[in-house]
Amino acid sequence: MDLKEMFDPEGEVPPATPAATLVIFRNCPEGGPPQLLMVQRSKEMRFAGGAAVFPGGRVDPADYELAEAHGASEDEHREELAARIASIRETLEETGLAVGLHQRPSLEEALAARAHLLEVGTLAPVLEAMNWTLDLDGLIPFARWRPKHKEIRVFDTRFYLANLGTGAVDLLVDATENTHLFWASATEALRMADTGDIKVIFPTRRNLERLALFDSFDAAVAHVADYPSRMITPYMEMRDGVPWLLIPDDAGYPVQGEVLETAARG
Repeated sequence: MDLKEMFDPEGEVPPATPAATLVIFRNCPEGGPPQLLMVQRSKEMRFAGGAAVFPGGRVDPADYELAEAHGASEDEHREELAARIASIRETLEETGLAVGLHQRPSLEEALAARAHLLEVGTLAPVLEAMNWTLDLDGLIPFARWRPKHKEIRVFDTRFYLANLGTGAVDLLVDATENTHLFWASATEALRMADTGDIKVIFPTRRNLERLALFDSFDAAVAHVADYPSRMITPYMEMRDGVPWLLIPDDAGYPVQGEVLETAARG
């Protein structure tokens, strides 16, 4: 398979695993741009091994069941709610942070919920035990990425924005999939990537560049109103004989791509 066929947006699209991720904002304790929560994946992971990403993961069957319990009937509504539920579940599992709720859990409650989630593996019994209810409308759709390149595992990932507000939280790393949790502004995360302190894959870099435009969560929400979430499928284009990996120039991203050779894809 040549590069043109691999990245041709008009060609056959390979199967993709539904996934979801949360871009969690918090106020910087020292002031300045908001910070974002990132997790560093274990090098042994098949996808994005060793990379710094936003918390999230694949959508599980139980997430669809919970979506139906929340009134989802049509297929797209079911997919959307299940993705939001998955992003909340995965964030709690990976970081110990309970978000996307009508309640504001204490640290002790969040730790208990995480322990319960790790035991049962699904979110519904945790919500029932903690007497929590989901605030799915509180998650703001930011983007949806579905790469086409067929040489690696493909995920159809929906990105959501969530606002923590305060920075007074404790986190716990899920050592089975991740090795490190950290807060950083989008600009700082890009600097860390440029200096080699962290590795970021192509979608994460493009999203960090876009997130670096915002000086607050409200500014990000206002931007989304102008550039609603849409499907992003990177494509390859030759420029002066060099292959570039690019995304559409009308989706709200300040940087549309980079030389394919430098683009980490998984």
